[in-house]
Amino acid sequence: MIKAVLFDMDGVLYDSMSGHVQAWYETMSAVGVQSDPDDFYLFEGRTGYSTIDILFNRNFGRDATEEEKKSIYARKTQRFVELNAQSKPMPGALEVLEKIRQAGLKRIIVTGSGQSALFDNLDAHFPGYFDKNLMVTAYDVKFGKPHPEPYLMGLKKANLHADEAIVVENAPLGVESAVAAGIFTIAVNTGPLPDQTLWDAGANALYLSMQVLAENIEKHIQ
Repeated sequence: MIKAVLFDMDGVLYDSMSGHVQAWYETMSAVGVQSDPDDFYLFEGRTGYSTIDILFNRNFGRDATEEEKKSIYARKTQRFVELNAQSKPMPGALEVLEKIRQAGLKRIIVTGSGQSALFDNLDAHFPGYFDKNLMVTAYDVKFGKPHPEPYLMGLKKANLHADEAIVVENAPLGVESAVAAGIFTIAVNTGPLPDQTLWDAGANALYLSMQVLAENIEKHIQ
């Protein structure tokens, strides 16, 4: 019996991924790191420090120092705030949440993000839908997505087994993380990546938007 739904945040609850991509691309370019904007859609779900290390290894053949990571991530965070001070909820997200609440299920956030601006907006955009004790962020885990730790921690915080939950994800690495944790995973393709990328990551079901998921969520939670 399903008791909870675990949600990624960027690209699922918030239409915020384009801001993250632009902030990352501008920040990394400013410190002499070559990248492609599409890289950051593929990296979505990783911790910020992990993303920085991948690009430093690609460009310089080494991990970034702790000082470099702190400086770059702080700069990226500030740029994201400038671009997305008022990140908008993803169309259809509230309808999905309401149907889940009506079904009496817990709602849990599992995100690789540490952006305080988005967390501050949760109560305003989704009042009463989330408990701060049922959130897993970049600061709660040692290993980010695609490692299963984030979703395993989400299950642990809610005192759940994997077969008592489902996941809603938009990113390939997030899908891989949830599947590795043994949880039925619904992919919602709200970004520019091909659907096949999400299927290849192991998605159990796929919808083209949160609005379409809202029309079909009952079949997954009943």
